[in-house]
Parts: sequence; C-alpha cells; structure tokens
Amino acid sequence: MTDTWDTIADWYAERLRRGSAMHEFARDILLQQLPENLTGSRIVDLGCGEGLVSRALALRGAGVRGVDPAPRMIAHAWIAEAEHPTGAVYTIGDGCTLAPIGDGTADWVTAGLSLNNVPDLGAALTAVHRVLLPGGRLAFTVPHPCFEAPGASWAPETVDDDPPDTRGRRRTVGDYLAEGFWRSDNPEGARRAGNQHRTLSTYLTALLEQGFALEAIAEPAPTEPVRAEQPLREGLPPFLVVKAVRLP
Repeated sequence: MTDTWDTIADWYAERLRRGSAMHEFARDILLQQLPENLTGSRIVDLGCGEGLVSRALALRGAGVRGVDPAPRMIAHAWIAEAEHPTGAVYTIGDGCTLAPIGDGTADWVTAGLSLNNVPDLGAALTAVHRVLLPGGRLAFTVPHPCFEAPGASWAPETVDDDPPDTRGRRRTVGDYLAEGFWRSDNPEGARRAGNQHRTLSTYLTALLEQGFALEAIAEPAPTEPVRAEQPLREGLPPFLVVKAVRLP
C-alpha cells in the first residue's frame, strides 16, 4: 500500500505526542515570525495536520482555524483539542483552494511544513492571498530545499581530508534542480507520504508573482535537542523560514 497522510496519521500523531525535537523546532521557528500576543488576530493554519502549530497560536490568544485535506489528521487535531482545549477549530479542506475560508477574513496565514505538500504552489498562494486582508501576512516553513532534495543522503563514509569535527557529517545534496513529487524510502520518515520538491527560487518567485512582498527569510541552525536527536544535522539548517506580506 502506498502511504498517504491519512495512512500515516496515527503514527505521526503518536510521534508528536511522545515528543519530537525536530517538529517542535519547526513549530518554534515559525512562531518566532509572529507576535507573542495574538489576541484579536484571526489566523488560518494551512496544512495544520494534527494541530501542533494551531494549538500554539491559539494559546497566544489568536482565533485559529486549521485546515487540512487529511480527515484522519483533522480527527487527531480534534482529539488533542478535546484533551487540552485551546479554542482552535479545525476543518477538512484543500490547501490549494482554502474553500472553507472567506475572502479577506484572516490577519495571518501560517503553513508549517505544508506548502511542500501542496501539488500546485501558485494555486495555494492565490488562495492565501484571497483569504488574507490587505497587509496580512503569510509565515511558512518548508524542509530546506537545498538539503532535502530527491536523492539527498548522508555521506556513507569518512573523507580522510575532512577536518575531524566534520567527518561523517557531509550531506550529499541530491537532484536539487529536479522539481516535482517524490517519496522518501525512510520507513520512519513523514516524507514517505510524499513531498513536492521546489527550489528556493521557485518559492520566492511564486510569492512575488502572487502579490506578496518578502519580509523575512531565515535558515535557523538546529538546536541542541535537535542535534541530540539527530546528530548528523549539526551544521545544516533543516528548514527554510519565510515571512511575506500581502500587497493591496
């Protein structure tokens, strides 16, 4: 059976429930792009999954509506909300249309590790532009395109000429220019459900074409908990963070 986000939803939700330094890092670097106090803000969380980001935003005072196309993921989001209420609400919906969301009804759209899953980036950004108020902002993270391209891997052996502190930590980039859908062969990786690889320039150009202005871009270094969980990640940014404003 080919994995989908629905078929891995139970595994994914349990992984996050047990604690995942990498996912918590991805959440935290996204939250850094938003104000600490979000009281009165209306936020759409595109590709919310089981609600990791949505819950954190709601706890800052925002009115949050999480949207995800995987019914099983939304079910887990509602379970988590019932166990520890935050006020976040969840809807099954396609990130390429955001059909359940009205025009000009959001101050922010967040997309934590989700735009790399939508099949049509231009359509998704058009939908984000539609639901945002003029001057509203989009903040998103994606797996860093330079290091998570199809065919990327860890160097299988030490290179004698490498400095001692870098041996065994070289990343083979893979087919960076080969844009399109691919699946990881890692049975314990979320990208076994599929991933859309796009270059940095594709993401940034699409933002400009769809009526956004770039406000911030970051490549945060992995934290100590991430390095402890995945030592080979030291020295490489696992995620790209982008914030953009909707132009009038």
